[in-house]
Amino acid sequence: MSNALTKTDFQFPGQRSVYHGKVRDVYNINNDLLVMVVSDRISAFDVVLPEGIPYKGQVLNQIADKFLDATADIVPNWKIASPDPNVTVGHMCEPYKVEMVIRGYLTGHAWREYKAGKRSICGIPMSEGMKENQKFAEPILTPTTKAETGHDEDISREEIIAQGLVNKAEYEMMEEYTRKLFRRGTEMAAEKGLILVDTKYEFGKKDGKIYLIDEIHTPDSSRYFYAEGYEQRLATNEQQKQLSKEFVRQWLIANGFQGKEGQTVPEMSEEFVTSVSDRYIELFENITGDTFEKSDTSKIKQRIEIAVNEFLVSHY
Repeated sequence: MSNALTKTDFQFPGQRSVYHGKVRDVYNINNDLLVMVVSDRISAFDVVLPEGIPYKGQVLNQIADKFLDATADIVPNWKIASPDPNVTVGHMCEPYKVEMVIRGYLTGHAWREYKAGKRSICGIPMSEGMKENQKFAEPILTPTTKAETGHDEDISREEIIAQGLVNKAEYEMMEEYTRKLFRRGTEMAAEKGLILVDTKYEFGKKDGKIYLIDEIHTPDSSRYFYAEGYEQRLATNEQQKQLSKEFVRQWLIANGFQGKEGQTVPEMSEEFVTSVSDRYIELFENITGDTFEKSDTSKIKQRIEIAVNEFLVSHY
């Protein structure tokens, strides 16, 4: 467990600032490049858990890496290079203040809204008589605001344009990119016996051009079902077999933790941490179809620092 990357405090050449997120640490280099270090931290119920998960950062970074490369013909993306298994370096863009959420199936937040009696989400109508995890006739776009604090809020396309969060022409382009990315992700998932259920994309702007930013199609930003048995489970109202970090949430719930006040995170034994690491590696191999190659984590911080410094020297 000691080799998990849980904290970074690098000082790279040209560094202007650093943002420490729940999982990712993002370094601003000369207001030009971003160095995104994907840590092994794991969060659930908006809480970062006390133990890191070895190789989790590598898993997430390399899944995103693969899908950014596989969709670069659809939309320009921020990635320039991945100099280390846990790192992506790319263009610093001005992020749009909305996240583009697209749903192929009635599940998660959309299902909770539906069950509560709502028949539209983000201004998009939903048919009567649907059941949990049923496929929509066409994928629906349910954008959210990007909240500085607290939770993101659902917002309609009309509200986004009216509030000037994104102008009409650029928003329409983001919608088109979102549908094409989801179609590509769906096709790639189907090849691996998976269903891409829903996901989110983030976009930014640099030099007047729209870029896809952040990470895509990872189990942190997307939900996958196994295709095999999907129809049968739907017909018998069984829960779908998911490829996500839901198993971590279930373990926490079983141990009396849901992020509520007064609750304590249960102790994460070495055995449990190893099992979570193994599950993330399984996720990687199922989603990408590639064999996961464990990086040398004995001196992970030094490894990252050397790789990023070498890249920055060659880039500038």
